[in-house]
Amino acid sequence: MVNALYPCTITHVRTAPGRYAFRHRTYLWLIDPDGPVPLPRALRPLAGFDPRDHFGGTAPTIRAGLSRFLAANGLDLADGTVRMLAQARVFGHVFNPLTVYWCRRADGSPLCTVAEVHNTYGERHCYLLRPDADGRASTGKEFYVSPFFDVNGSYRMRLPEPGPRLDLTVHLERAGIRPFTATVRGVRRPVTPRVLLRLALVHPWSTAAVSAAIRLHGIRLLLRGHPVQPRPRHHPQEGMQ
Repeated sequence: MVNALYPCTITHVRTAPGRYAFRHRTYLWLIDPDGPVPLPRALRPLAGFDPRDHFGGTAPTIRAGLSRFLAANGLDLADGTVRMLAQARVFGHVFNPLTVYWCRRADGSPLCTVAEVHNTYGERHCYLLRPDADGRASTGKEFYVSPFFDVNGSYRMRLPEPGPRLDLTVHLERAGIRPFTATVRGVRRPVTPRVLLRLALVHPWSTAAVSAAIRLHGIRLLLRGHPVQPRPRHHPQEGMQ
């Protein structure tokens, strides 16, 4: 199956400065970004995927935006396949802290993985990764996400392509320590009207809930005295315009 739903738990753990942790339950979609989502018209407001929400937001399709970004980095997607893990637009609203694209060549061999990160300031950044067989990859931190961390350090990620289970991990590493870890854990469910309706009822307006939760926890950290780091000017990446 190309399309799937993953009810999941997202966990954030901070160990510096100070310790803070939270869990948030939601659901994510795994799709072919240009393939149709098999839902009746009445449920489509719960499952929108718009090219304006990804990459530069100017490409005619999500795949075209991905192809433009890869071409700017010397990779040709050509006739390869893509699987995309993301939040969908729900009643016109979406916020995707992390979207992951698993890209394969036409012969099925891995081409790359792209981790697209959004912050709450309306900015986007993509990390082009070449994971090992276990989905592990490292990259420098280049993008301001949390107001309590500047852009120093590196990420160590484990992003295996989802199967029956979803199991992603992102560590921020600095000077031999890991001040922040995020995990996403879930179990695959088929895309059917019944499954989607149940998830939408359990997690109403899920994308707005994610956005609100991030801001709420940011306020709690601010009230605990965590210093806000200056936000540098964001320069769009090549292929992201």
